[in-house]
Amino acid sequence: MSATEPWHRALADLAARSHRLLPDSLPGGVNAALRELGVTVTIYLVDVEQDRLRPLPEPGRSTADPLPIDTSLPGRAYTEVRVRAGQDGRLWVPVVDGTDRLGLLEVSLPVNLDPDDHAVRHGCRLIAGMVGHLVVAKSTYGDPLHRVRRSGPMAVSAELLWQLLPPLTLATDRVAVSAILEPCYEVGGDAFDYALDGATLALAILDGVGHGLPAVLTTSVALAALRAARRIGADLPELAAAIDAGLRSQWTDGRFVTGVLAGFDTVGGRLRYVNAGHPAPVLLRRGRAVRALTGGRRLPLGLTAGGASVAEIRLEPGDRLLLYTDGVTEARNAAGEMFGLRRLADLAERHIGSGRPTPETLRRLSRAVADHRAAASRDDATLVLVEWSDQAAARPEP
Repeated sequence: MSATEPWHRALADLAARSHRLLPDSLPGGVNAALRELGVTVTIYLVDVEQDRLRPLPEPGRSTADPLPIDTSLPGRAYTEVRVRAGQDGRLWVPVVDGTDRLGLLEVSLPVNLDPDDHAVRHGCRLIAGMVGHLVVAKSTYGDPLHRVRRSGPMAVSAELLWQLLPPLTLATDRVAVSAILEPCYEVGGDAFDYALDGATLALAILDGVGHGLPAVLTTSVALAALRAARRIGADLPELAAAIDAGLRSQWTDGRFVTGVLAGFDTVGGRLRYVNAGHPAPVLLRRGRAVRALTGGRRLPLGLTAGGASVAEIRLEPGDRLLLYTDGVTEARNAAGEMFGLRRLADLAERHIGSGRPTPETLRRLSRAVADHRAAASRDDATLVLVEWSDQAAARPEP
């Protein structure tokens, strides 16, 4: 019998149990599947603000305390998307769905299993991968998995918006895309979207006028119009026109959405984009911010019945594209000083130079904005980072 066969049996057992597992019975189901190995796990999910790892309760077991991401060994395992071993022999194994980071498994091993053994770590990654898929699948059946990821109540506007967004991270063998929104419990009109169709990556970042629920409703209509048009094969000018029509059909009070709509050929590197009254994306090449993409300008979405002119640029392998809303650069501290584009570019260069995975680069940028922002300032601050390289695609994978 190979060293990995018991882990494969445990994985098959968990897959068989998964059909009837409810969200709050997920920890018990995972541990039941691992019982033959003598292994016990605790599932930690990252909170919405990506500050702490919060344990998923399991009936009959005491619930551990949340773990800080920035100052703990488990936090390093999460940020690096790498298995880490503690001095006590416990393993900390990243939980991802595809390449979207969800949390960690704390794995307690029996004395006959070596935490440094390749087969053991391989088996743990298999189980953690299945847990990641199950967390996403089971989240739609109840509230426990949502509840454990929150440190406070969520505004109605944020509750609505989070249900409309794609996962925060996508990575393929050619490209990685990651996004982050703040303040996550009260986010208003900001949103992002992406879709991969063969070799073409469709991108969007949107910022609805106003705050709170009215802004989210505006952005939601724009997002729905964008997707409806994209899914019948509309090109960039037609996408912009569809959003214009969708907003104008619902409101006559002049409300609008700024945004960048883009299409990126992940094979040849051609980027086409339209900018509807939004801050210009920043191109980073060889780890340095080299230019703002200022083409493709038109009025904000909803203020015209027309389409848009399309700008085009050819990217080089290894290039990164940073999109952001004005809540990032215009965030002010208590003294009234804005965060600013130069500070954003400098921090992006520093974190990219560290070789961190794309989602971790964005998490750190977002934390820097939040630390700079005065407590009274609640403007949305959204970031999207695209990295065109096979190395970038591999880093978010355990």
